[in-house]
Amino acid sequence: MNLIFSGTNRKHSNSLKVAKFYQKEFRNRGEEFEILSLEDLPEDIINTDLYGKRSPEFAEIQQMVSEAKKFVFIIPEYNGSYPGVLKVFVDACAFPASFFHKKAALVGLSTGKYGNIRGVDHFTGVCNYVRLHVLPLKIHIPLIQNEINQEGDFTDPLTLKFITEQIEEIVRY
Repeated sequence: MNLIFSGTNRKHSNSLKVAKFYQKEFRNRGEEFEILSLEDLPEDIINTDLYGKRSPEFAEIQQMVSEAKKFVFIIPEYNGSYPGVLKVFVDACAFPASFFHKKAALVGLSTGKYGNIRGVDHFTGVCNYVRLHVLPLKIHIPLIQNEINQEGDFTDPLTLKFITEQIEEIVRY
């Protein structure tokens, strides 16, 4: 099993739209990736699943993460970095079973013009710390609100070219 993380708990997020696009593209290539939206985390995760605690709700999520071999993190920009809920999620996951020597690809997005370059860089440091191998090709999608249409498809040919290149590399990774 492989997982795509929609890296925010915001309802109806652009991150989830991008995650669904990636999932569709993987399926077109015969690859199965499940989506795990951080919307689905236990609401009280800070009290229920940190510091050695484990709730039944998160235990199911933990099992999915432990069984996965590859990950795609869709990371929206929050205050010049990545969402705090994404860090809480990583902190709640079991170490080393969750990420140790597994593979990941990172996709940054923002409503601004830089596509969360800084946040992806920050999250790369976290990935390195938990010994998650990060694909060197990182995608940054600025002005996401102009990039994806109502059907959930990317409209800019150049953006689509880079996304396609990354997806192909993830499949081979």
